[in-house]
Amino acid sequence: MARVVVAMSGGVDSSVTAWLLKEQGHEVIGLFMRTGVEAPPPSTDENCSVESPNSDRKKGCCSASDARDARRIADQLDIPFYSVDFSGDFSSLMDLFADEYLRGRTPNPCVVCNSRLKFGTLWSQAKALEADYLATGHYVRRTDGPSGPELHVAHDLNKDQSYVLFGLKREILGGLMFPLGDLTKPEVREIAAKAGFSSVASKPDSVEICFVPDHDHARFVRERRPNSAVPGNIIDESGKKLGEHTGIERFTVGQRKGLQLAMGSPRYVLKVIPETHEVVIGERPGLFSRGLLASRLNWFVDLPEGNFACQARIRHRHTPAPSTARVRPDGNLEVRFDEPQSAVTPGQSVVLYLGTKVLGGAWIDEALSDGYFCKKEEANIPSSPMENSLVQSQTPQPASVGPTGSFA
Repeated sequence: MARVVVAMSGGVDSSVTAWLLKEQGHEVIGLFMRTGVEAPPPSTDENCSVESPNSDRKKGCCSASDARDARRIADQLDIPFYSVDFSGDFSSLMDLFADEYLRGRTPNPCVVCNSRLKFGTLWSQAKALEADYLATGHYVRRTDGPSGPELHVAHDLNKDQSYVLFGLKREILGGLMFPLGDLTKPEVREIAAKAGFSSVASKPDSVEICFVPDHDHARFVRERRPNSAVPGNIIDESGKKLGEHTGIERFTVGQRKGLQLAMGSPRYVLKVIPETHEVVIGERPGLFSRGLLASRLNWFVDLPEGNFACQARIRHRHTPAPSTARVRPDGNLEVRFDEPQSAVTPGQSVVLYLGTKVLGGAWIDEALSDGYFCKKEEANIPSSPMENSLVQSQTPQPASVGPTGSFA
């Protein structure tokens, strides 16, 4: 059997991960990430997401109470347990979050945390302990393909976290374990209860940014970057001034609430322009784009040359959309959707799939201009009202679309 380091956060997912691996006969070591961030009462699902419902029972991970729960589970399992100080690295992540908002982008800190900390610094810690594998409680599957390790969506599509793991390095995939990939959340809770993990078995899921538990991103940015707020104008698509705002950090593409304008019909944020501190708003059809451009690519496959078919997910709860993608001569990614998609947001990630297989992803820079102001009849936009926020409660259902080339 192997020596496996488990990233334990005091939640039900990582606790069951450790239990399963020990039951399989592995030598298990628990590591807890101390981020220096405190948050309100307990949670379970340590693998956070940027989208969160309004619930004061749900929070992020890695608080002092989580550390106590993680140590308690480690004691029950009789495994070594270490608490590692990540506060310096995590502080840099929070700085990045604030700076991205001031650049007119909507950041996804969980992707950065996973790639830089959980599977970056924590991976190094695991290697220092001479571990054969690093395991986490993420809902995703790693399989052995014909050309090496592959990343696939989880069996429980409602819990699938492949989107927030696109930044993992391909070369470490073979050293990762995701024991929950073939389980559903109810099954995980049942295992925790049977294992006697009463302290975590029924804890509520954590589905928000752990360092912004009150969901007030603008407040966090202003506290992190005092005196950075710059007033500006709210304009329509023609450039006409409709009102004023106190800072672009209050806005994100697709936002409807908080515009503080009486327009007679719903208006949405279509674009944030940091150079002029302007916020462009318009009616719902303006949210739909036919494609996007993205940079800082990361791949789990060897890509064919030219165009290739895939499914593109542009936010965590977005149903992957059939698309055609290509890597441009400048090294950036261009994605064209078969059908226009709503609220393509700079700062978020685009992750590409082929069925259940994760091909890779990149960071969105802009929606393609030919879709930005498209007309409703041209965009084939559904007639149903849009949600008040960007949170889409659709269950991911990757379509089976073959590539124009072959993926290794």
